[in-house]
Amino acid sequence: MASPPARTSADAVDALLVACVGGVPESFAPVYDALGPVAYGASLGVLRDPDHAAEVTQEVMVEVWQTASRFDPARGSARTWVATLARRRAVDRVRSEQAHRDRDQRDTDLRSHERARDVVVEDVERRLEGSAVRRCLDGLTSTQREAVVVAYYGGLTYREVAERLDAALPTVKSRIRDGLSRLRDCLGVHRG
Repeated sequence: MASPPARTSADAVDALLVACVGGVPESFAPVYDALGPVAYGASLGVLRDPDHAAEVTQEVMVEVWQTASRFDPARGSARTWVATLARRRAVDRVRSEQAHRDRDQRDTDLRSHERARDVVVEDVERRLEGSAVRRCLDGLTSTQREAVVVAYYGGLTYREVAERLDAALPTVKSRIRDGLSRLRDCLGVHRG
């Protein structure tokens, strides 16, 4: 029975990283095996999300591969260097996500504020229009006003208005037509 592989010592990992500086892909596989878990652990510690930590780990390991020449064993171990890269990248990811959420929230707040403003404007316009209509209705004769109000606000047909007002159908039609004509003039509505 074979014994489990011994954990790679810090000096051996440092040497592996220095050896992969030449860009030979085969030389990076043992570096990835030794330092990938370090990057993942550091990322997961910051992000608390396994999927995001895996993405950051991939990004960090690509950076390690591309910038292996920057590693200086005199300044610290390969594990420390990779853990630092991973923590920084994870913090950047958190900041980026927070900035994205903040932008989305500002956009949402702005849209809801615009909608609230639009509702106020629409309400004011509706009240002004209603006020103008009431003023113009007051300018009609009582028979015209009654026929127009019953027809339009009551939603009745000419025949139903005639029955309700106990008036002849042609008379009701004339009152409504004349009343609407005067309302148009009063409100400044022109026929196109």
